[in-house]
Amino acid sequence: MGLTAKFTAAIYARLTGSPDFGNSRFEYPGQAGVDISNGTGDNQADLLFVDTRTIAASSNDDLDLAGGSLSDPLGNALTFATVKAILVKAAAGNTNDVVVGGEDSAAFVGPFGGTDETISIPPGGSCLLTAPVDGWAVTATAADILRIANSAGGTGVDYDIMIVGTSA
Repeated sequence: MGLTAKFTAAIYARLTGSPDFGNSRFEYPGQAGVDISNGTGDNQADLLFVDTRTIAASSNDDLDLAGGSLSDPLGNALTFATVKAILVKAAAGNTNDVVVGGEDSAAFVGPFGGTDETISIPPGGSCLLTAPVDGWAVTATAADILRIANSAGGTGVDYDIMIVGTSA
């Protein structure tokens, strides 16, 4: 079994107008990306979690990154040692935001900078976080819970998630 991946984030912007001086058009192809090969070193990964999930109103979905409760698309149990990328996409039909991070007891800190830090993703929005070289460490039972929460009551939220990482 082998994993290859490509992390890409891009915003292509064009601004046109009628300035007093200079060009009337500005274009910016803002793009960042890296290719990932199979393995556990720099710019490598060997684990993949992908799922579409639903969170009830005023509830949360705690993903245990090192507990063996997550499975890859082929049904293999996953135990992450590092996380190289997290992609979360909130469904456009959601009423509430999808909130990533902020678990209390055994939070995966990763890119968040602290156990209380979160990223709020509005309906139709997405967030891609990458650390392709070293990745973010996962510590079993102490720092391995990635919380995904529904920001409010009234309605559930749907989201897609992809986590790429290593087993060692």
